[in-house]
Amino acid sequence: MSWPDRLLTLNDWIALPEDNSRWYELVEGVLVVSPRPVSKHQRAVWRLAAQLEPQLPASQGVLTEVELVIEPGSPPTVRVPDVLVGSASGIEANLPRWKPADVSLVVEILSDGTKRTDRVTKFAEYAEVGIEHYWLIDLDEPVSLTAFQLVDEHYESAGEHAGRAALTLSDSRVVLDLPSLTSARPDPGGDA
Repeated sequence: MSWPDRLLTLNDWIALPEDNSRWYELVEGVLVVSPRPVSKHQRAVWRLAAQLEPQLPASQGVLTEVELVIEPGSPPTVRVPDVLVGSASGIEANLPRWKPADVSLVVEILSDGTKRTDRVTKFAEYAEVGIEHYWLIDLDEPVSLTAFQLVDEHYESAGEHAGRAALTLSDSRVVLDLPSLTSARPDPGGDA
């Protein structure tokens, strides 16, 4: 594949061929390529989404690994958060990429190689575009979640959690079992 000898535009991003072998984001027109998350990370994403979805109001839904356009202009920035809570109408419209105004929560699960980006760069970007809630999940034992809520255009701590976490998401209360994000499933045929 050949690349343009310039910063990419949002149209260049959209025209990229689909490739699930790596993780792609666009940062100020620069294509950022990383390895795909490994198994433990992927299982945590799936389990978090499964815990969140039934606790949300019908007006919201959970998505994983969707494109979030932070800046559509020149140069553009497109992030692909691990988990996103967006409007049910956006899900029904089958949006190929999301605008921040339609998103109430973004979750990043910390990985080697992205911790600083998640804690610093994305933290600032998500606040700047007005996403109300930002959660960071650390899968190192004990699994923990740090929650942030937007206050006056900046994120403020909304608590650090381990074990069972009760959080407020917009006007909803959600309860998460953080250890279950990484724990082995019990053997359904085994003795309980």
